[in-house]
Amino acid sequence: MSMSQERRIGLRLRVARERAGLTQQTLADALGLGHRQTLARIESGERRLSAGELMTAMSLLGVDLDYFTDPFQLVGEGEFSFRTTTDVATTVLDDFEYRAGRWLALYRALSIEQGREQPWLQGRLPLTPDSSFEDAQKAGEWVADRWKLGARPAEALRSAMEDHASILVLDVDTPPGISGAASRVPGLNCALVNRRDSERRRHFDLAHELFHLLTWDAMPPERTEAVDVPGRGKGWRVERLAENFAAALLMPRTLLRGHWERQSAEEDLHEGINEVANALRVSGTACKWRLYNVGWLSKAELGRIEDWRLATNGEIPPDAQEARPFSKPFVDRVATAIDTGRLSVKRAASLLDLAVQDLASILQDYGHETYFEA
Repeated sequence: MSMSQERRIGLRLRVARERAGLTQQTLADALGLGHRQTLARIESGERRLSAGELMTAMSLLGVDLDYFTDPFQLVGEGEFSFRTTTDVATTVLDDFEYRAGRWLALYRALSIEQGREQPWLQGRLPLTPDSSFEDAQKAGEWVADRWKLGARPAEALRSAMEDHASILVLDVDTPPGISGAASRVPGLNCALVNRRDSERRRHFDLAHELFHLLTWDAMPPERTEAVDVPGRGKGWRVERLAENFAAALLMPRTLLRGHWERQSAEEDLHEGINEVANALRVSGTACKWRLYNVGWLSKAELGRIEDWRLATNGEIPPDAQEARPFSKPFVDRVATAIDTGRLSVKRAASLLDLAVQDLASILQDYGHETYFEA
């Protein structure tokens, strides 16, 4: 849904006022509006700020004109939940959220302009924090079956998320300690994944973010969700539900059984797990826990496993192939905007935090010709 300029300015005015710690009456007085209700009407988009009032607001609130008018920013819109592996400073999270917000706002605005506006996410999972881990596993298998993810769900998941749920999936460079994020923005839902993680790790993180997008209303995730969370509390339970969902989606019982039953009883346990994990394009560690949870790996066998032998699925060198930056739908929108003159090359590069030559390389990598000097 396209947002009018009045609504955008009003929303961003409210956010800036609240950040500055001002009441509606205080700001109304400073702008010479007289009544708090007048400012309330401006913030709701019902009344337009005059040019003079806008200039005064910029000065009072310490923001520039782009803050109010740039459609390629998210201000007061959107929710993010970051999946972190370490304690990440709030300033790092804020900076990454701002950059990611620009990518999402850019994609949303270009989609609307190009007549390819994304429908709202329709899918919802009937899960709550009180759901059992078995319920989450059943939900994961149901999605794999409903979306027809085939013999290797991990490889089909990305396109299925785009096709069945209109979720934008972006492979991006994340700051150290952030492995990915889920985001809900009006008119757009997105999963961001660290493109430099191993392919198997990216698959699991993507399934994990899908869980949050499909259960956001019932279980709103925290702004940060630790990969290794303590075994207690609401946050722990929601994350474990997400892990059970992701494992079942990527390794449905029917597929897992077929691969596991082909393993020889004389084969080394680690080699057997790694072979199954490689067949399904998941990590050996994730496969181990899935086998245990469905009862095909005993507690005694679990105790004999040396996790270091599963760390890279027995591969030397380990799987370390980077994903291409962003995604084809995203880059297609940007390429069309450049070709039609909607975006200048320098503006596009700036929005994507890229040098012009890197932008050219990405466009070419996704099959677009470039007519500007790289």
